[in-house]
Amino acid sequence: RYSLFYNHLKNIEESEGGLDKFTKSYKTFGVNQLEDGGIYCKEWAPGAEAVFLAGDFNGWNPFSHPYKKLEYGKWELLIPPEDGHSPVPHGSKLKVVIRAQNGALLYRISPWARYVVRDEDKVNYDWVHWNPPQSYIHKNPSPKRLKSLRIYESHVGIASPEGKVASYKNFTYNVLPRIKDLGYNCVQLMAIMEHAYYASFGYQITSFFAASSRYGTPDDLKEMIDVAHSMGITVLLDVVHSHASKNSEDGLNQFDGTDSCFFHSGYRGNHQLWDSRLFDYANWEVLRFLLSNLRMWIEDYRFDGFRFDGVTSMLYHHHGIGTGFSGDYNEYFGLHVDEDALCYLMLANHMINTLHPECITIAEDVSGMPALCRPVAEGGGGFDYRLAMAIPDKWIQIIKELKDEDWNMGNIVHTLTNRRHEEKYIAYAESHDQALVGDKTLAFRLMDAEMYTNMSVLMPLTPVIDRGIQLHKMIRLITHALGGESYLNFMGNEFGHPEWLDFPRIGNNESYHYARRQFNLTEDNLLRYKFLNAFDRDMNRLEERFGWLASPQAYVSEKHEANKVIAFERAGLIFIFNFHPYQSYVDYRVGNWHSPLTVAFKYKILLDSDDGEYGGHQRLDHNTEYFSEEFPHNYRPNSIMV
Repeated sequence: RYSLFYNHLKNIEESEGGLDKFTKSYKTFGVNQLEDGGIYCKEWAPGAEAVFLAGDFNGWNPFSHPYKKLEYGKWELLIPPEDGHSPVPHGSKLKVVIRAQNGALLYRISPWARYVVRDEDKVNYDWVHWNPPQSYIHKNPSPKRLKSLRIYESHVGIASPEGKVASYKNFTYNVLPRIKDLGYNCVQLMAIMEHAYYASFGYQITSFFAASSRYGTPDDLKEMIDVAHSMGITVLLDVVHSHASKNSEDGLNQFDGTDSCFFHSGYRGNHQLWDSRLFDYANWEVLRFLLSNLRMWIEDYRFDGFRFDGVTSMLYHHHGIGTGFSGDYNEYFGLHVDEDALCYLMLANHMINTLHPECITIAEDVSGMPALCRPVAEGGGGFDYRLAMAIPDKWIQIIKELKDEDWNMGNIVHTLTNRRHEEKYIAYAESHDQALVGDKTLAFRLMDAEMYTNMSVLMPLTPVIDRGIQLHKMIRLITHALGGESYLNFMGNEFGHPEWLDFPRIGNNESYHYARRQFNLTEDNLLRYKFLNAFDRDMNRLEERFGWLASPQAYVSEKHEANKVIAFERAGLIFIFNFHPYQSYVDYRVGNWHSPLTVAFKYKILLDSDDGEYGGHQRLDHNTEYFSEEFPHNYRPNSIMV
C-alpha cells in the first residue's frame, strides 16, 4: 500500500510539479477571475466533442465562447476584460455547454462551481458566478490543534426550534454560543457541500466546491467559521468523497455525456444501496478534483479538518454490503480491498498533514481496518481519529433486548475498551444516525411516550422518567470517560431531545415539524430537559479541567456482575458507576493507585449524576472526604470506601 502511495506521489512530483501545485487546481479549474479583470475557464471533459460557455453575459448564446481543446481531455477558455471590467459580472448565471459524442448539446454546471442556487419555482439548481467586490476577510486565527476533542455534531438547517431551513447567521449568533457554553471545543458540520435533495442529510452531493446556498451565502459560512474560531472552537467539515449524486442536470453525473467521467463505468460505478455514483480513484483527474476540493475548504473557508463519510464503502469493492467484520485480518487484506481508494485516502491525509499540519481528519469506518489511523509513513491510512461505531450499537442492543437486572458489566466494559490503543477513537453514545426517522434516540428509547406528558417538574417523577434521566447521564459519562480518545454528541441529544429527525419529503407532506432542534426546551425551568443539559455541560467542563480524553487508557479495577458496579481510573480520577436497578451501597470498597511518595491521598466528589441540579435524588454529601488506604483491593495497592 505504501508503494502504491509512493508511486502516486512520485508521479505527481514529476508530471505536475509537486503536490502543492497539483492540489491548487481549484484556483484554475471552473470559472476564475483574473487580476486584469478577465476570466479564465478550464474543464475536464474527456468525452466531449466540443465545450462552450453560455450565460447571462452572452445572452445565452451556446456557441459564442468555445473552449480550446488541450491534452488529456482538458479544455480552456480565456475571456478578456471589457474596459478593465469583468465580462462575467458577479451574480450572473452560467452553464458549461457540452457537445456530446452523439451530437447532443448538454447544459451542465461546472464540477468546480463555487455557488449554486435554486429558485423556488424550479427543480434544478442554477450555477451563479460568485465574485463579490469584497469577499469576507477572516479576522481570527484558527485554534491550535486540540489534545482533547469534544465534538458537537451539527446540521445548520435544523438548528432552530422553528419549522424552517435555518441559516448560517442563525447558527453563528444563536447556536455557537450554546456550543461554547456546553463545553464542546469542536463543531462538526454536516450537509455543507451542496446537495439538491435536502432530505439526503447532505450525503448526496451535487456540487462539491459549493457551500449550500439554502442556508445563506459563502461569506455567511466564512463568517460563521470565523466567529467559531474567535470562541476557540475548531470547525470540521463532514466531507463526502465516497460517492456522488446521480443528478446530471445539476450534478457530476454524465458531465461530458459519458458515464465514465469522474466515475467507474457500468456496474462498478453505481452503489446499489445508495443509488449514487462511485468515483474512479485510479483516475488522475479524479485525484486532482478530490484533493483540490479538500484544499479549497481548508484555504478558502478555513475549515480545520474533515470527517470522511462512508470510508467503509470506499475501502472495499463490496462496499460493506452484506458483509460482517469479525476482526479477522483476512477481512482487511486481499483482492476485495479497493487499493486505489485506500491510496487516495493516504494521499489526502498526506496532503493535509504536509500543507496544513494543524488540521484533523476522522474516518467513519465500521469495518475496523487496521492501521487506518496510523501515519502514512508506516503504511497506515494517515487519519487522526476513527469513529467507535460499535458503542452506540451496543447501547441500543442493551436497552432494546435486556432487562435492567440482566445488563452485563463485562460486556459493556469490553465494548468501550475493545480498540487498538495505538489508534485514536471517537466515542459516542449516539449520533445523527440514531436520531433519524425509523430509529430512536437513547432518550426516546428510555422514556418513549412519557416524554410527552411527564417531563414537567410540576408532575410527579414517574419510574420511567426517573430511570430514563439517570441512565441517560450515566451512559454518556461512561462512554465519554472510557470509550475513546475523543467524544462526540449530535446536537440536541445532550438534553434528550424528544422524538426523531425527519426532513421534509413527499412521505410526510413536506413537513418541517421534525426537521428542527427544540433548544427552547432547556430554557424552560419547568421542564426536566434542563437537568440533562446541565449534566452534559459539567461533564465536558470536567474533562476540560482534567483531560481524560488525552490521557492513557483507563485502568478498570471492577466490573461486578452481581452488584452491577463498574469502577476505573483515568487522568487521576476515579469513576464509579452503579447500574443496579434498585440496590445502593454503603462503605463500598474501590481499588485505586497513587504514588507511594504520597502518605495520605484524599478524594472528593467532582461530578455526581445523583445531584439535584441534574435531576437526581441528592443522596450523597459532597462535603465528604474519602481517604485512600494502603489496603489492596481488586489488584490495586490502595483502596477507598465510598
